Order: sequence, then structure tokens, then C-alpha cells
Amino acid sequence: MEISPKPPTAKGPTDTFTGDVWVDPITRGLPSSQLNVGAVRFTPGARSAWHSHDGGQTLYVTEGRGLVQVRGEDAVELRPGDVVYAPHGEEHWHGATPEDFMIHLSITEGAPRWGAHVSDAEYADACRHEAR
Repeated sequence: MEISPKPPTAKGPTDTFTGDVWVDPITRGLPSSQLNVGAVRFTPGARSAWHSHDGGQTLYVTEGRGLVQVRGEDAVELRPGDVVYAPHGEEHWHGATPEDFMIHLSITEGAPRWGAHVSDAEYADACRHEAR
């Protein structure tokens, strides 16, 4: 058994997030695994940039209300207990609604490929058209 001290909370970088986002690393896989698990906290209106993941990404929402959107599709509202899987290479973004915080666990198996920020206009449109 190995017990590790909690790493410090890190501010989400402005080149990949809009608004205030905080990341708590949970674990990384042992060498040759690319597993990465973290708790990500989004303040109201905060969101990731468009991105995809080598190996895919699973999100597990633990608190609040959020949105996720795949490029070319309507945004979907997220609530506690929801599980989202974005397969390898699928471009998407996720974040909090304008009125709520949102916390999710992010489980990835490969490197992210970051794209452009989700513009304020894209975000507003997603909020108007969220499907559930």
C-alpha cells in the first residue's frame, strides 16, 4: 500500500480555460499507463476550451450544474451523478452553467489536444439551446 499526500490545488491555465477553474490532481497511472484522474471545479460561467483526448475522457459530475457540448451538436445539461464519455479524438468542451458551480472528476487515458476558447457567443448559444 502507498499513501501519498494531497498535491496542491492548481488554478486552471488561462490558455485552456475561461473563467476561474481549479484542479485537484487525484492520481496518475504508473509507467506505461497514461491514466490521469483529477477533480475539476468550475465557477459559474467557467468552461474549458474546445479539446479532445487521445484515448478518450470520462467525466463524473459530483456537484452543481454544468454543460457539455460536442462540436456540431447541441449542449447537454449535466447534473450530479451524470457520467459523460467522449471517445478518442471527439472535440468537445465542458463547464458550469452561468448560475451554478460545477465539480466533476475527469478521467483520461491520453494527452489532451487543445483548441480555441469557447467564445462568449458560443457559450451563450449553448446555454439557450441546452438539451436534456
